[in-house]
Formats: sequence, C-alpha cells, structure tokens
Amino acid sequence: GSPLGNTGLSWSDVLLGPLPNVYLYAANNPSESIIAKRRGYGTIVSHNVPPYGRAGLYKQLSVLRDLIADVRADPGSVHNLKDAIAGNVEAAGLQADCPLRAGVETSAEETAAAEDEEFLAWCERLHGYLQTLENRLFSEGLHVLGAAPSSSQVAQYLGAYYGDSLPQEAVDVLAEGRGVDAARLALEAAWKQPAALPAVSAAPAVQQAAPDPLQLLQEAEDIRALLLRNREELSGMLRALDGAWVPPEAGGDLLRDGPGVLPTGRNIHALDPYRMPGPAAEARGAQAAAAILEAHRAANAGAYPETVAINLWGLDAIKTKGGSVAMVLHMVGARPVKEGTGRIARYELIPLSEMNGRPRVDCLCNMSGIFRDAFQNVVELLDDLFARAAAADEPEHMNFIAKHARALQQQGITSGASSRLFSNPAGDYGSMVNERVGAGNWENSAELGDTWAARNAFSYGKGGERGVARPEVLQSLLGSCERVVQEIDSVEYGLTDIQEYYANTGALVAAAKNARKGKAVGCSIIEAF
Repeated sequence: GSPLGNTGLSWSDVLLGPLPNVYLYAANNPSESIIAKRRGYGTIVSHNVPPYGRAGLYKQLSVLRDLIADVRADPGSVHNLKDAIAGNVEAAGLQADCPLRAGVETSAEETAAAEDEEFLAWCERLHGYLQTLENRLFSEGLHVLGAAPSSSQVAQYLGAYYGDSLPQEAVDVLAEGRGVDAARLALEAAWKQPAALPAVSAAPAVQQAAPDPLQLLQEAEDIRALLLRNREELSGMLRALDGAWVPPEAGGDLLRDGPGVLPTGRNIHALDPYRMPGPAAEARGAQAAAAILEAHRAANAGAYPETVAINLWGLDAIKTKGGSVAMVLHMVGARPVKEGTGRIARYELIPLSEMNGRPRVDCLCNMSGIFRDAFQNVVELLDDLFARAAAADEPEHMNFIAKHARALQQQGITSGASSRLFSNPAGDYGSMVNERVGAGNWENSAELGDTWAARNAFSYGKGGERGVARPEVLQSLLGSCERVVQEIDSVEYGLTDIQEYYANTGALVAAAKNARKGKAVGCSIIEAF
C-alpha cells in the first residue's frame, strides 16, 4: 500500500536482502511490472507480445453476413429473408448490441414484422457492426522469449499497425525482407498508380495531412528490424543475471505507442504521475466522456446521469497517459492547472457558464490497488477537486456532486460527504469476487455485487484519508449511479480475457443494481486504442 519505495520494515526489503531481483515481464504492461521496481528493487527485462490476428466471423455471424449481403445486393428480397436475419441476430445475441430500435428490446418475431424500409436500414447498421467485429484485432498465440518473429508474424504486426494506410501486398514484401524498393513497386501495383508516387496517401482515416507513402515504407522497414531484435530479450536477461546494466525503455505496446517501445529486452519504465493527464489524454478523455453522456441522454429522454462510476486502473492510466482521469475531469467539469515546470498543481472547476448548459456529473471513482498506490498525488488532487465541487455555491440541478453531498450531510454524515475515491483496504488488493467465483460459493450476481461493495468501501484522499471505511457514502453513490465506465487500452486483451473485468466492472454494475433496488445500470466500454 505504500505510494513510494520500501522502508527497512517492508517485507519485500527484509526478504530480498542483498538478493538481485530480475523480473521478466510483458512490454505492454508497465503498470504491474513497475511494482517490482518500486517495491522490490526489480530490474525489469521486457518481452514482446504475440502477433496480432483478425477475429473474423463464424457460426451465426458468418451466416448473418451472407444473408445481409444478399439483401444489400437485392433489397427486394428483404421480405423473404426477414425471419432468417432476425432469427440469426437473436441466436448470436446481437439484439442489445445492434437493436432494431434504440433503447427498445424486440423479439425475433417482432423484428421480422417491421416495415421493409425500417428493416433495410437496420440491415445496413448490422452490416457495419459485423464489419467491425470481423476486423477486430487480438493477440494470436504465444510469444517465445528471445525468438525473432517469422516473416508471416512480422506481416501480422505491420498489418495491424498500419491498417489501411499500407496495402497488404506492400506489407508482405517488407515482412519477407525484400526491402523498401520492392515494397514501393508492390505499393504502386496495389494502388494502380504510375511510378511517381504522390506526396500523400489515398483516403487517410483521419482528416489531416497523411505522411508520404515512402516514409511509411521506410518506417515499416525500421519496425521490422526492431521486431527482429527480439533476440535481445535473452541477452537482456543474461546481462541482468550477470549484474550488468540493462538499457531502459518506455513500456507500452506497438499499436498504441509506436516503435518507441521496441526493441524488447529492456528495463522498462512508465510515466511521470505529476503530468497526468497528458494533453493528448485530456483531449481524448474529454471526447470519450462527452460521447458517454450523449449516448446516455439519447437513451434516457435527454436526461443526464446524476452519478457515473469510472474505474481508475493503473494499467490503462499509464498506457493512455491518464485517459480515465481525463474522463472524470470532463464529467465533473474541471481542467488541469500546471505550474511553471509543467507539472499539474491542481484540477480547477470550470465555471458553469463555460459548460454549455450541462450540469456537473458526480463520479464514483473505483481505484485499483495499483492506481491507489502509484498515483497518490492524483488521488489527492481529485479528492481536493471533489471537495471544492461539493462546497460550490451552485444550484443542485447543475451540480450533482453538491446535491449528493448535501443529502448526506442532511442525514448526519458530515465527515466524508465529498469522498468519491474508493478502493480496497490499505495495503490490500482485489475485490475477492474472483475467489468467490472460483470456489463456486455464490448463487446470483447480487451476492457478487455485495462482495464487491464490502471490499471497496474504503475512501482515499488528502490528509488522513488513507483507507477510511465509508460504506454509507459508497452505498449512497451506488444508489444514484446510472452508468459504469470501463476503459480498455489495448487490442491485446478483451473483456473475456482478464478476470478483473467481471470481478470489478461486472461486480460494480451488480453492486449499483443492488443499491438501486434492481433498476437498470448502463455500462460503457471505452476502447482507447
């Protein structure tokens, strides 16, 4: 639970003594690996992640794709295919992800009975959704320590990194080691262009000046060379075991952070917590928060949520440079204030007059143990922000933080009425939901929600607020919580890959439902990659 390093009484210090600690860890997870450095004097040796593959479609999804392709080719056939399409959507469980009518659940029979025009518009939305699913990236297989990737694996890395910016034909040529000149010829053939390449690529995904295609080819060639240096993972390990210096490098993944995270076999580090969120993270987080609020309003007759629960995890906070923190700031209506060195000194409230008529949304911040310990300065800044928001002289319909704090004070809860940052007991980690599920000693999701609430009722902030039990404040916030937000920072794992997503995000939703007496609680998954 210490936010800093060891003391002479720390168990890791006592047990390690003079023994060197060499820690082999994935390059894309500086959050957890950095604990070994902070708490165990660890020398980290990074290793690469497996190459990326495309998810594709299977079973009902592939059948559905073919049916929709028939309808798009011949819209007049829609009447004969309605039952088949609606039935496959129901069998694949896509009704909630891509409903016929927003916010309305319809059975397969009701869907098939829709008017042709409405059904065709729905098929177009399904077509786009299936394309997104089919092209989803995931980590394929396992990485072999110190093994250079094969040419096909290099093609997978490069294909995922460049997407539509480089044709696969050019990527394959580079991956095979045939060089930039051969790749240029493949590029020209793929784009059916004359020998003189233009200065920009065709149809960039983002509306901005695209890099010269030749620069992309050269960069791709450089990335290939860096990937082939995976062999340095073993040499880095041997250097560390020999007591030699292991070169440092920033932790991260290729898709998010670019080639700067390569080569692997390095002693990785994270970020400066006193600059969280970074400028880009602040912009992305604000954009995500705004989209969450608009989606919520669209499904709730224009009403804003009074409370949104946002998970603050060390993993995504490091990799996104504070994207989840930026979402909290936007919800509350606040911005960072920097001192002369560039470090963030406080989060100041934005005047209501600058918020385009929207209220300050209350936030229940559920912190992982790593975030709680590694970013104590951010915890204190956020706690100070919530205290000032709760005390602001603003109408309750425009400041839900003040509204909820005043309600608690009227109930006699004067201490901690503005507490919004909750986690496990000091020095402890985990919601214990994993353990209950693993042991099978639960009957329904409500029980898992109760377990989560009991384990996360401890408040953190300034001064002596270091794991103070405030279950009554937590329950009050859960009672007004209408939406839970989880940020995912990488394509390398999804909601079903890591148990913490159900043990924390899912259990948090269950806890909010318990506090709301069964009322629905929305869940927004933000893909910050």
